[in-house]
Amino acid sequence: MNILITITAFIVAISLLIAVHEFGHYWVAKKLGVKILRFSIGFGKPIWKKTIGADKTEFVIASLPLGGYVKMLDKREGEVDPADTHREFTQQSVWTRIAIVVAGPAFNFIFAILAYALMFVIGVTGVKPIIGNIDKNGLAEQAGLISGYEIISVNNNITPIWDVAVQNIIPAMIDRTQVSLEIKDKDGLSITRSLDFTATTGEIKVERLFDELGFKPWRPVTQPVVGQVVENSPAAKAGFKVNDKIVKINNQDVFSWNEVVKLTSASPNQMLSVFVLRNGTTINLKVIPNKIIRDGKTVGQMGIGYKAGASYPDDMRITHSYGLFESIPKGLGRTWDNCVLTMKMLGKIVTGEVSVKNLSGPVNIAVYAGYSANAGFARFLEFLAIVSTGLAIFNMLPVPVLDGGHLMFYIVEIFRRKPVSEEMQGFATQIGVALLILLMVVVVYNDILRVFG
Repeated sequence: MNILITITAFIVAISLLIAVHEFGHYWVAKKLGVKILRFSIGFGKPIWKKTIGADKTEFVIASLPLGGYVKMLDKREGEVDPADTHREFTQQSVWTRIAIVVAGPAFNFIFAILAYALMFVIGVTGVKPIIGNIDKNGLAEQAGLISGYEIISVNNNITPIWDVAVQNIIPAMIDRTQVSLEIKDKDGLSITRSLDFTATTGEIKVERLFDELGFKPWRPVTQPVVGQVVENSPAAKAGFKVNDKIVKINNQDVFSWNEVVKLTSASPNQMLSVFVLRNGTTINLKVIPNKIIRDGKTVGQMGIGYKAGASYPDDMRITHSYGLFESIPKGLGRTWDNCVLTMKMLGKIVTGEVSVKNLSGPVNIAVYAGYSANAGFARFLEFLAIVSTGLAIFNMLPVPVLDGGHLMFYIVEIFRRKPVSEEMQGFATQIGVALLILLMVVVVYNDILRVFG
Protein backbone atom coordinates (compact mmCIF):
# COMPACT_ATOMS: atom_id res chain seq x y z
CA MET A 1 0.00 0.00 0.00
CA ASN A 2 2.87 2.42 0.85
CA ILE A 3 4.52 1.69 -2.51
CA LEU A 4 1.22 2.35 -4.28
CA ILE A 5 0.79 5.66 -2.42
CA THR A 6 4.37 6.66 -3.27
CA ILE A 7 3.97 5.90 -6.99
CA THR A 8 0.58 7.60 -7.17
CA ALA A 9 1.77 10.68 -5.27
CA PHE A 10 4.83 10.97 -7.50
CA ILE A 11 2.84 10.72 -10.74
CA VAL A 12 0.24 13.21 -9.49
CA ALA A 13 2.90 15.67 -8.29
CA ILE A 14 5.11 15.55 -11.37
CA SER A 15 2.19 15.63 -13.81
CA LEU A 16 0.58 18.57 -12.01
CA LEU A 17 3.79 20.62 -11.84
CA ILE A 18 4.67 19.92 -15.47
CA ALA A 19 1.12 20.88 -16.47
CA VAL A 20 1.48 24.17 -14.57
CA HIS A 21 4.84 24.86 -16.22
CA GLU A 22 3.71 24.07 -19.76
CA PHE A 23 0.42 25.90 -19.28
CA GLY A 24 2.48 29.02 -18.56
CA HIS A 25 4.15 28.73 -21.95
CA TYR A 26 0.84 27.84 -23.63
CA TRP A 27 -1.25 30.62 -22.08
CA VAL A 28 1.23 33.44 -22.74
CA ALA A 29 2.00 32.22 -26.29
CA LYS A 30 -1.70 32.03 -27.12
CA LYS A 31 -2.37 35.48 -25.63
CA LEU A 32 0.48 36.91 -27.72
CA GLY A 33 -0.87 35.42 -30.96
CA VAL A 34 1.40 32.40 -31.50
CA LYS A 35 -0.29 29.32 -32.94
CA ILE A 36 -0.12 26.24 -30.69
CA LEU A 37 0.03 22.85 -32.40
CA ARG A 38 0.33 20.55 -29.37
CA PHE A 39 0.22 20.69 -25.56
CA SER A 40 1.71 17.49 -24.13
CA ILE A 41 2.11 16.23 -20.58
CA GLY A 42 4.76 13.53 -20.77
CA PHE A 43 6.81 12.13 -23.62
CA GLY A 44 6.46 9.08 -25.81
CA LYS A 45 3.34 7.34 -27.07
CA PRO A 46 0.09 9.23 -26.36
CA ILE A 47 -2.31 7.42 -24.01
CA TRP A 48 -4.95 10.14 -24.40
CA LYS A 49 -5.38 12.78 -27.12
CA LYS A 50 -8.03 15.38 -27.94
CA THR A 51 -8.12 18.12 -30.59
CA ILE A 52 -9.64 21.41 -29.42
CA GLY A 53 -10.29 24.86 -30.89
CA ALA A 54 -10.12 26.59 -34.25
CA ASP A 55 -6.35 26.01 -34.38
CA LYS A 56 -6.97 22.27 -33.86
CA THR A 57 -4.51 22.17 -30.98
CA GLU A 58 -3.75 18.63 -29.81
CA PHE A 59 -3.92 18.11 -26.04
CA VAL A 60 -1.97 14.96 -25.16
CA ILE A 61 -1.17 12.84 -22.11
CA ALA A 62 1.81 10.66 -23.01
CA SER A 63 3.16 7.45 -21.49
CA LEU A 64 6.32 8.82 -19.83
CA PRO A 65 5.29 11.43 -17.20
CA LEU A 66 8.75 12.95 -16.66
CA GLY A 67 8.38 16.08 -18.74
CA GLY A 68 6.19 17.86 -21.22
CA TYR A 69 6.23 20.40 -24.01
CA VAL A 70 4.25 22.97 -25.93
CA LYS A 71 4.77 22.67 -29.70
CA MET A 72 4.28 26.00 -31.45
CA LEU A 73 4.16 26.78 -35.16
CA ASP A 74 7.84 26.97 -36.11
CA LYS A 75 9.33 27.15 -39.61
CA ARG A 76 12.44 25.30 -38.38
CA GLU A 77 10.31 22.19 -37.84
CA GLY A 78 8.25 22.18 -41.04
CA GLU A 79 6.49 24.18 -43.68
CA VAL A 80 4.28 27.08 -42.59
CA ASP A 81 1.09 28.10 -44.37
CA PRO A 82 1.61 31.69 -45.66
CA ALA A 83 -1.67 32.63 -43.98
CA ASP A 84 -0.14 31.67 -40.60
CA THR A 85 3.27 33.31 -41.05
CA HIS A 86 2.42 36.11 -38.64
CA ARG A 87 1.64 33.47 -35.97
CA GLU A 88 4.88 31.55 -36.43
CA PHE A 89 7.17 31.59 -33.35
CA THR A 90 10.42 32.83 -34.90
CA GLN A 91 8.59 35.75 -36.53
CA GLN A 92 7.71 37.18 -33.13
CA SER A 93 9.72 39.99 -31.56
CA VAL A 94 12.50 38.95 -29.20
CA TRP A 95 10.53 40.39 -26.28
CA THR A 96 7.53 38.21 -27.15
CA ARG A 97 9.75 35.14 -27.28
CA ILE A 98 11.31 36.07 -23.94
CA ALA A 99 7.84 36.43 -22.38
CA ILE A 100 6.82 32.98 -23.65
CA VAL A 101 10.02 31.33 -22.40
CA VAL A 102 9.89 32.95 -18.95
CA ALA A 103 6.18 32.16 -18.50
CA GLY A 104 6.78 28.48 -17.65
CA PRO A 105 9.06 29.07 -14.65
CA ALA A 106 6.94 32.09 -13.65
CA PHE A 107 3.83 29.91 -13.40
CA ASN A 108 5.78 27.43 -11.24
CA PHE A 109 6.74 30.26 -8.88
CA ILE A 110 3.12 31.45 -8.73
CA PHE A 111 1.95 27.90 -8.05
CA ALA A 112 4.48 27.56 -5.20
CA ILE A 113 3.24 30.79 -3.60
CA LEU A 114 -0.39 29.64 -3.78
CA ALA A 115 0.46 26.12 -2.52
CA TYR A 116 2.30 27.56 0.48
CA ALA A 117 -0.56 29.99 1.13
CA LEU A 118 -3.11 27.16 1.12
CA MET A 119 -0.82 25.10 3.35
CA PHE A 120 -0.68 27.96 5.87
CA VAL A 121 -4.48 28.33 5.80
CA ILE A 122 -4.97 24.60 6.44
CA GLY A 123 -2.18 24.52 9.03
CA VAL A 124 0.85 22.27 9.44
CA THR A 125 1.11 20.11 12.55
CA GLY A 126 4.57 19.84 14.03
CA VAL A 127 6.48 19.44 17.27
CA LYS A 128 7.65 22.25 19.54
CA PRO A 129 11.38 22.96 19.02
CA ILE A 130 12.65 21.75 22.39
CA ILE A 131 16.38 21.09 22.74
CA GLY A 132 17.35 17.51 23.57
CA ASN A 133 20.77 16.01 24.33
CA ILE A 134 23.71 18.36 23.78
CA ASP A 135 27.01 17.06 22.37
CA LYS A 136 30.15 17.76 24.29
CA ASN A 137 32.30 20.56 22.77
CA GLY A 138 29.79 21.17 19.97
CA LEU A 139 28.39 24.50 18.76
CA ALA A 140 25.37 24.18 21.06
CA GLU A 141 27.49 23.70 24.17
CA GLN A 142 29.77 26.57 23.16
CA ALA A 143 26.71 28.78 22.71
CA GLY A 144 25.33 27.88 26.12
CA LEU A 145 22.19 26.09 24.94
CA ILE A 146 20.39 24.10 27.61
CA SER A 147 18.70 20.73 27.22
CA GLY A 148 14.96 20.96 27.80
CA TYR A 149 14.70 24.62 26.79
CA GLU A 150 12.38 25.60 23.93
CA ILE A 151 13.53 27.67 20.95
CA ILE A 152 10.88 30.40 20.62
CA SER A 153 12.55 32.51 17.93
CA VAL A 154 15.46 32.48 15.48
CA ASN A 155 16.76 35.89 14.38
CA ASN A 156 13.53 37.38 15.78
CA ASN A 157 11.37 35.03 13.68
CA ILE A 158 8.85 33.16 15.84
CA THR A 159 9.39 29.38 15.70
CA PRO A 160 6.32 27.45 16.90
CA ILE A 161 7.50 24.12 15.41
CA TRP A 162 10.80 22.52 14.43
CA ASP A 163 10.17 23.03 10.71
CA VAL A 164 10.19 26.80 11.12
CA ALA A 165 13.22 26.78 13.42
CA VAL A 166 15.25 24.66 10.98
CA GLN A 167 14.28 26.83 8.00
CA ASN A 168 15.63 29.88 9.81
CA ILE A 169 18.85 28.21 11.00
CA ILE A 170 19.95 26.63 7.68
CA PRO A 171 20.74 29.96 5.89
CA ALA A 172 23.21 30.90 8.63
CA MET A 173 24.81 27.48 8.38
CA ILE A 174 25.25 27.85 4.61
CA ASP A 175 26.50 31.46 4.85
CA ARG A 176 28.73 30.59 7.84
CA THR A 177 27.33 33.46 9.91
CA GLN A 178 25.87 33.80 13.39
CA VAL A 179 22.26 33.11 14.27
CA SER A 180 20.48 34.46 17.34
CA LEU A 181 18.22 32.08 19.29
CA GLU A 182 15.74 33.05 21.96
CA ILE A 183 15.11 30.09 24.23
CA LYS A 184 12.91 29.69 27.30
CA ASP A 185 12.70 27.28 30.21
CA LYS A 186 9.62 25.47 31.50
CA ASP A 187 8.75 28.46 33.68
CA GLY A 188 8.65 30.78 30.66
CA LEU A 189 11.85 32.68 31.45
CA SER A 190 13.76 33.45 28.26
CA ILE A 191 17.39 34.06 27.40
CA THR A 192 19.20 34.82 24.14
CA ARG A 193 22.04 32.72 22.80
CA SER A 194 24.04 32.87 19.56
CA LEU A 195 25.13 29.94 17.39
CA ASP A 196 28.33 30.88 15.59
CA PHE A 197 29.00 29.17 12.25
CA THR A 198 31.77 31.60 11.26
CA ALA A 199 34.53 29.28 12.46
CA THR A 200 33.13 26.13 10.81
CA THR A 201 35.17 24.65 7.99
CA GLY A 202 34.94 21.83 5.49
CA GLU A 203 32.00 20.59 3.50
CA ILE A 204 28.56 21.91 4.46
CA LYS A 205 26.20 19.00 5.15
CA VAL A 206 22.68 20.35 5.43
CA GLU A 207 21.26 16.83 5.68
CA ARG A 208 23.20 16.45 8.96
CA LEU A 209 22.12 19.77 10.43
CA PHE A 210 21.86 18.63 14.04
CA ASP A 211 25.28 17.00 13.93
CA GLU A 212 26.63 20.40 12.90
CA LEU A 213 24.60 22.17 15.60
CA GLY A 214 25.81 19.81 18.29
CA PHE A 215 22.45 18.87 19.78
CA LYS A 216 19.43 16.70 19.07
CA PRO A 217 15.75 17.64 19.15
CA TRP A 218 13.99 16.40 22.27
CA ARG A 219 12.20 13.13 21.68
CA PRO A 220 10.19 10.84 23.95
CA VAL A 221 12.24 7.94 25.26
CA THR A 222 11.94 4.85 23.07
CA GLN A 223 11.96 1.77 25.26
CA PRO A 224 14.67 -0.84 24.53
CA VAL A 225 12.12 -3.41 23.34
CA VAL A 226 12.81 -5.48 20.22
CA GLY A 227 10.16 -4.98 17.53
CA GLN A 228 11.94 -6.71 14.65
CA VAL A 229 14.66 -9.33 14.18
CA VAL A 230 16.24 -9.46 10.74
CA GLU A 231 16.45 -12.97 9.32
CA ASN A 232 19.96 -14.53 9.36
CA SER A 233 21.33 -11.49 11.24
CA PRO A 234 23.69 -11.79 14.25
CA ALA A 235 20.70 -11.08 16.51
CA ALA A 236 18.63 -13.87 14.93
CA LYS A 237 21.50 -16.35 15.29
CA ALA A 238 22.00 -15.27 18.91
CA GLY A 239 18.34 -16.03 19.72
CA PHE A 240 16.76 -12.56 20.00
CA LYS A 241 12.97 -12.53 19.75
CA VAL A 242 10.33 -9.86 19.18
CA ASN A 243 9.20 -8.27 22.50
CA ASP A 244 12.52 -8.98 24.24
CA LYS A 245 13.31 -6.05 26.54
CA ILE A 246 17.05 -5.30 26.63
CA VAL A 247 18.06 -4.44 30.19
CA LYS A 248 21.85 -4.69 30.16
CA ILE A 249 24.73 -4.80 27.65
CA ASN A 250 28.21 -5.79 28.90
CA ASN A 251 27.21 -5.03 32.53
CA GLN A 252 25.92 -1.56 31.59
CA ASP A 253 22.27 -0.92 32.40
CA VAL A 254 20.15 0.11 29.41
CA PHE A 255 17.07 2.35 29.67
CA SER A 256 16.42 3.47 26.08
CA TRP A 257 16.78 2.27 22.50
CA ASN A 258 19.30 5.02 21.81
CA GLU A 259 21.62 3.42 24.36
CA VAL A 260 21.25 0.08 22.58
CA VAL A 261 22.21 1.70 19.27
CA LYS A 262 25.13 3.57 20.82
CA LEU A 263 26.63 0.50 22.51
CA THR A 264 26.08 -1.72 19.47
CA SER A 265 27.54 0.81 17.03
CA ALA A 266 30.69 1.08 19.16
CA SER A 267 31.29 -2.68 19.04
CA PRO A 268 31.70 -3.98 15.46
CA ASN A 269 32.92 -7.60 15.40
CA GLN A 270 33.10 -7.62 19.21
CA MET A 271 31.27 -10.03 21.50
CA LEU A 272 28.43 -8.40 23.45
CA SER A 273 26.82 -9.94 26.49
CA VAL A 274 23.18 -8.85 26.30
CA PHE A 275 20.63 -9.49 29.03
CA VAL A 276 17.00 -9.45 27.91
CA LEU A 277 13.76 -9.77 29.84
CA ARG A 278 11.50 -12.34 28.19
CA ASN A 279 8.18 -13.40 29.76
CA GLY A 280 9.40 -12.33 33.19
CA THR A 281 12.68 -14.23 32.91
CA THR A 282 16.13 -12.67 32.39
CA ILE A 283 18.12 -14.37 29.61
CA ASN A 284 21.74 -13.81 28.65
CA LEU A 285 22.43 -13.74 24.89
CA LYS A 286 25.85 -13.56 23.24
CA VAL A 287 26.01 -11.64 19.96
CA ILE A 288 28.77 -10.31 17.69
CA PRO A 289 27.51 -7.28 15.68
CA ASN A 290 28.41 -7.15 12.01
CA LYS A 291 30.85 -4.49 10.87
CA ILE A 292 29.22 -2.05 8.46
CA ILE A 293 30.02 1.40 7.03
CA ARG A 294 27.49 4.12 7.92
CA ASP A 295 28.08 7.76 6.92
CA GLY A 296 31.73 6.95 6.30
CA LYS A 297 32.24 5.38 9.76
CA THR A 298 32.72 1.76 10.80
CA VAL A 299 29.95 0.72 13.20
CA GLY A 300 28.38 -2.42 14.59
CA GLN A 301 24.93 -3.72 13.66
CA MET A 302 23.03 -6.60 15.30
CA GLY A 303 20.03 -6.71 12.99
CA ILE A 304 17.20 -5.70 15.32
CA GLY A 305 14.67 -2.88 15.26
CA TYR A 306 12.79 -1.15 18.06
CA LYS A 307 9.14 -1.63 18.90
CA ALA A 308 7.11 1.46 18.08
CA GLY A 309 5.09 3.00 20.88
CA ALA A 310 6.74 6.15 22.20
CA SER A 311 4.79 9.27 21.26
CA TYR A 312 4.98 12.99 21.91
CA PRO A 313 2.71 14.43 24.62
CA ASP A 314 -0.32 16.28 23.24
CA ASP A 315 0.99 19.65 24.47
CA MET A 316 4.14 19.13 22.35
CA ARG A 317 2.18 19.07 19.08
CA ILE A 318 1.28 22.42 17.53
CA THR A 319 -0.73 23.25 14.39
CA HIS A 320 1.05 26.15 12.73
CA SER A 321 -1.31 28.26 10.58
CA TYR A 322 -2.20 31.80 9.45
CA GLY A 323 -5.36 33.59 8.37
CA LEU A 324 -6.35 33.81 4.71
CA PHE A 325 -5.03 37.33 4.06
CA GLU A 326 -1.81 36.72 5.98
CA SER A 327 -1.11 33.42 4.21
CA ILE A 328 -0.45 34.89 0.76
CA PRO A 329 2.45 37.15 1.83
CA LYS A 330 3.73 34.29 3.99
CA GLY A 331 3.61 32.02 0.93
CA LEU A 332 5.48 34.62 -1.09
CA GLY A 333 8.10 34.94 1.64
CA ARG A 334 8.59 31.18 1.92
CA THR A 335 8.93 30.84 -1.86
CA TRP A 336 11.51 33.64 -1.94
CA ASP A 337 13.47 32.07 0.92
CA ASN A 338 13.49 28.72 -0.91
CA CYS A 339 14.74 30.39 -4.09
CA VAL A 340 17.57 32.15 -2.27
CA LEU A 341 18.54 29.00 -0.38
CA THR A 342 18.48 26.87 -3.55
CA MET A 343 20.64 29.36 -5.47
CA LYS A 344 23.14 29.50 -2.60
CA MET A 345 23.29 25.72 -2.47
CA LEU A 346 23.89 25.51 -6.23
CA GLY A 347 26.62 28.10 -5.96
CA LYS A 348 28.34 26.22 -3.16
CA ILE A 349 28.07 22.95 -5.10
CA VAL A 350 29.99 24.68 -7.90
CA THR A 351 32.66 25.91 -5.44
CA GLY A 352 32.87 22.53 -3.72
CA GLU A 353 31.62 23.69 -0.30
CA VAL A 354 28.51 21.51 -0.69
CA SER A 355 28.71 18.00 -2.09
CA VAL A 356 26.91 17.00 -5.30
CA LYS A 357 25.45 14.24 -3.11
CA ASN A 358 22.83 16.81 -2.05
CA LEU A 359 21.32 16.73 -5.55
CA SER A 360 18.19 14.59 -5.77
CA GLY A 361 16.62 12.79 -8.70
CA PRO A 362 13.26 11.21 -9.53
CA VAL A 363 13.61 8.29 -7.10
CA ASN A 364 14.24 10.53 -4.09
CA ILE A 365 11.48 12.90 -5.19
CA ALA A 366 9.11 9.92 -5.40
CA VAL A 367 10.07 8.79 -1.90
CA TYR A 368 9.37 12.24 -0.45
CA ALA A 369 6.14 12.44 -2.44
CA GLY A 370 5.02 9.29 -0.64
CA TYR A 371 6.12 10.59 2.77
CA SER A 372 4.30 13.89 2.29
CA ALA A 373 1.14 12.24 0.96
CA ASN A 374 1.04 9.97 4.02
CA ALA A 375 1.57 12.99 6.29
CA GLY A 376 -1.56 14.77 5.06
CA PHE A 377 -2.71 17.27 2.46
CA ALA A 378 -0.90 20.26 4.02
CA ARG A 379 2.45 18.43 3.91
CA PHE A 380 1.78 17.35 0.32
CA LEU A 381 1.15 20.99 -0.60
CA GLU A 382 4.48 21.90 0.98
CA PHE A 383 6.19 19.19 -1.05
CA LEU A 384 4.56 20.47 -4.25
CA ALA A 385 5.69 24.03 -3.47
CA ILE A 386 9.29 22.96 -2.86
CA VAL A 387 9.48 20.88 -6.06
CA SER A 388 7.70 23.58 -8.09
CA THR A 389 10.27 26.14 -6.95
CA GLY A 390 13.11 23.76 -7.78
CA LEU A 391 11.61 23.05 -11.21
CA ALA A 392 11.41 26.78 -11.94
CA ILE A 393 15.00 27.44 -10.90
CA PHE A 394 16.29 24.39 -12.78
CA ASN A 395 14.57 25.51 -15.98
CA MET A 396 16.04 29.00 -15.65
CA LEU A 397 19.62 27.71 -15.62
CA PRO A 398 21.53 29.03 -18.66
CA VAL A 399 21.80 25.59 -20.25
CA PRO A 400 20.72 25.13 -23.89
CA VAL A 401 17.53 23.01 -24.24
CA LEU A 402 16.25 24.52 -20.97
CA ASP A 403 14.18 27.73 -20.79
CA GLY A 404 17.20 29.54 -19.38
CA GLY A 405 19.26 28.49 -22.40
CA HIS A 406 16.70 29.94 -24.81
CA LEU A 407 16.57 33.10 -22.69
CA MET A 408 20.36 33.34 -22.96
CA PHE A 409 20.14 33.19 -26.78
CA TYR A 410 17.51 35.94 -26.80
CA ILE A 411 19.56 38.20 -24.53
CA VAL A 412 22.52 37.75 -26.88
CA GLU A 413 20.17 38.58 -29.77
CA ILE A 414 19.16 41.85 -28.10
CA PHE A 415 22.79 42.97 -27.86
CA ARG A 416 23.82 41.67 -31.31
CA ARG A 417 20.58 42.94 -32.88
CA LYS A 418 20.27 39.69 -34.78
CA PRO A 419 19.46 36.10 -33.78
CA VAL A 420 22.13 33.59 -32.81
CA SER A 421 22.81 31.38 -35.84
CA GLU A 422 21.03 28.04 -36.04
CA GLU A 423 24.43 26.31 -36.27
CA MET A 424 25.58 27.87 -33.00
CA GLN A 425 22.28 27.06 -31.32
CA GLY A 426 22.54 23.47 -32.54
CA PHE A 427 26.09 23.09 -31.23
CA ALA A 428 25.15 24.63 -27.87
CA THR A 429 22.12 22.36 -27.64
CA GLN A 430 24.31 19.28 -28.06
CA ILE A 431 26.46 20.47 -25.17
CA GLY A 432 23.31 21.14 -23.13
CA VAL A 433 21.99 17.64 -23.76
CA ALA A 434 25.34 16.15 -22.71
CA LEU A 435 25.28 18.18 -19.49
CA LEU A 436 21.73 17.09 -18.70
CA ILE A 437 22.64 13.43 -19.28
CA LEU A 438 25.62 13.82 -16.95
CA LEU A 439 23.40 15.50 -14.34
CA MET A 440 20.83 12.71 -14.62
CA VAL A 441 23.53 10.08 -14.06
CA VAL A 442 24.71 11.92 -10.92
CA VAL A 443 21.25 12.37 -9.40
CA VAL A 444 20.15 8.80 -10.14
CA TYR A 445 23.40 7.53 -8.57
CA ASN A 446 22.68 9.69 -5.50
CA ASP A 447 19.15 8.30 -5.35
CA ILE A 448 20.43 4.73 -5.47
CA LEU A 449 22.87 5.42 -2.63
CA ARG A 450 20.10 7.02 -0.51
CA VAL A 451 17.65 4.19 -1.04
CA PHE A 452 19.97 1.17 -1.08
CA GLY A 453 23.26 2.45 0.37
